[in-house]
Amino acid sequence: MAKKLRSQHWFGGTDKDSFIHRSWMKNNGLPDDAFDGRPVIGICNTFSELTPCNAHFRGLVEHVKAGVLEAGGLPLEFPVFSCGESNLRPTAMLFRNLASMDVEEAIRGNPIDGVVLMAGCDKTTPSLLMGAGSCDLPTILISGGPMLNGKFKGRDIGSGTDVWRFSEDVRAGVMSRANFMAAESAMSRSPGHCMTMGTASTMASMAEALGVTLPGNAAYPAVDAHRARLARLTGRRIVGMVREDLRLSQILTRKAFANAIRMNGAIGGSTNAVVHLLAIAGRIGTDLSIDDWDTLGRDVPTIVNLMPSGRYLMEDFCYAGGVPATMKELSDLLDLDALTVTGQTVGENIADVENHNPDVIRPRSEALVRHGGIAVLRGNLAPNGAIIKPSAASPHLMRHRGRAVVFHSIEHYKARVDDPSLEIDETSVMVLQNCGPKGYPGMAEVGNMALPQKLLERGVRDMVRISDARMSGTAFGTVVLHVAPEAAAGGPLALVRDGDIIELDVEARRLHLDVSNEELSQRQSTWTPAVPQMAGGYQSLYVERVLQADRGADLDFLVGCRGAAVPRESH
Repeated sequence: MAKKLRSQHWFGGTDKDSFIHRSWMKNNGLPDDAFDGRPVIGICNTFSELTPCNAHFRGLVEHVKAGVLEAGGLPLEFPVFSCGESNLRPTAMLFRNLASMDVEEAIRGNPIDGVVLMAGCDKTTPSLLMGAGSCDLPTILISGGPMLNGKFKGRDIGSGTDVWRFSEDVRAGVMSRANFMAAESAMSRSPGHCMTMGTASTMASMAEALGVTLPGNAAYPAVDAHRARLARLTGRRIVGMVREDLRLSQILTRKAFANAIRMNGAIGGSTNAVVHLLAIAGRIGTDLSIDDWDTLGRDVPTIVNLMPSGRYLMEDFCYAGGVPATMKELSDLLDLDALTVTGQTVGENIADVENHNPDVIRPRSEALVRHGGIAVLRGNLAPNGAIIKPSAASPHLMRHRGRAVVFHSIEHYKARVDDPSLEIDETSVMVLQNCGPKGYPGMAEVGNMALPQKLLERGVRDMVRISDARMSGTAFGTVVLHVAPEAAAGGPLALVRDGDIIELDVEARRLHLDVSNEELSQRQSTWTPAVPQMAGGYQSLYVERVLQADRGADLDFLVGCRGAAVPRESH
C-alpha cells in the first residue's frame, strides 16, 4: 500500500478543513483533479531584483514547473528571503540564518510533499539547504548558473577576482580610473552569479558534490539552454523522489560531506564553504567538525585551474566537464557509494564522464597546488581554530613571523591603512578585530584587507592578514580567516596590540601570538566588549544567539532536524 502523501492531510478529506484548503487554492484556476493525490511540489524561489545573481529566476522557474507537470506533480511556487551578496548591508551573511528560518517554516507549514530549491547567489544555497535540512522532505536543488566570462580589452576577466586586482592597481598608480570604470560593464555581461570560483560557484559545486543536484548543475552558464533543460529535468526528478520517499537525510550523510570537502580542495573553492557546510551538517544532524576540513581535505590537490587560484572561469569549467569530470579525476579519493538525488550513487553518476580540457581540469600530476583544500590553524591566537586557503596564498608567506599592525574595526582600518605615517612594511602582519559573527555583526567579507597604498606603490601585492572575518570566495592572498573565538566574544584576537610578534606556520598548522600568558591575562582583565550597533530586532537576536565560526555561525536554537510534522489544523 502506497504511503499517504503529506499534502493529502490538507487536500484529501471531505470535511470543513479540506474544503477550506481546496476552495481557496481553486481561485488560481486549479481544477478538481489537481487534488486527486498527485504529489504537491513546493518550488522555493529566491528571485529578487535586489539579488542580481537570481534576477533571472522568473524565467527559470517556468521550466521547473513544466518538469513537475510532465511527471504528474502539482507545482506550487513560493518566495523566501533572498540574500543578495552585492547589495545587502551590513553583510548578506547576517541574514543567511534568517533566510533559513523562512525556508524551514514555509516548507513545514504548507501542504508540500517535496521541494525544489532555487539557489544562486552566495548565501542562497546554504540558507535553502539549512532550512530544508531541518524539515527533511524529499528535496532537490537547482542553481541559477554563472554569468558568461567577462571580456575586457581582449581578455577574459573574472567577477570579484579582477575587481580586487584592478582596485589595487588603481591605488598603486598602474591602472587609470577611466579603465577601471570601463571594466565595470565588461565584467557582468549576462544574467547569473560570479563566474569565478567564488562562493556562489563553490556552493553550487558543493551542492553537486553533496549529491543534492542533478549532475552538471554547478557549471552550466545561466544563459545556456542546458540550464533550462536541467531545470525541467529537476522538476521531473523531484516527483520521482517523492514517490520513492528519497529524503534529504538519506543523501546528506557523512560520506557526502567528505566528498564535498575533498572536492572543495580540488576546485580551489571558497573558504566560505567551511561555515556553510558545518551549518548544513548541523541542521540535518550529520557529525562534521572544522577539523574534518583539514583531515579530509589536506592531501587533496587543487586541479581546477580557475580564478582566483588559476586562470580560467566557470564557462571554461563547464565545457571541460565541470564537477562530474573533476570527481572522475579524483574518484579514488571519494566515496563512490554515496547516494544522490538521481537515485544512483556518485560512482554510477560519473562512470562515463570525460575531461574535455586538461588545462582547465588538470591531471593530478600537473596540479596547481599539490596540497590544496583548507588548512585549519590552531594556537594561542585561535584556540578553536582559524583557516587559510593555501591555493590562494603566496608560498613565501606560508611560514612567517612578523610584527602586528592592529585595526580595531573596519572603520579604524579604513581611516588608518593609507596614513603615510603608519608604521608598516611587507613583513608586518595586518590584524583586523571585531569583524566576526557577533562583532560586525554577521562576519562580513572584509578579511582580505587591501594593502596600504604606500606598499602597493612599491610593488608589494601580498602580506599576511589575520581576522575573525570572512573573505569573498573570489579573493586571494595569504589571509587567515574565521579566527575563533572572535574578538567580540573575548577571544585572544581581541588582545593583540601593535608591535606584538605573530608566527604563522601553515605546514605545522600553527598560529601563535608571541606574548606571555601572564601578559595576556592582564590584557584580558581590562578588556570590555563593544556595545552592539543595533538594539532590538533581528540583529539583537543574532548577536545574542549566534555560534562561532568553528560551529558554522548558525543560531544555537536552529541546530538540528525538527522534521515536517504539523499535527494541528489552522481553523
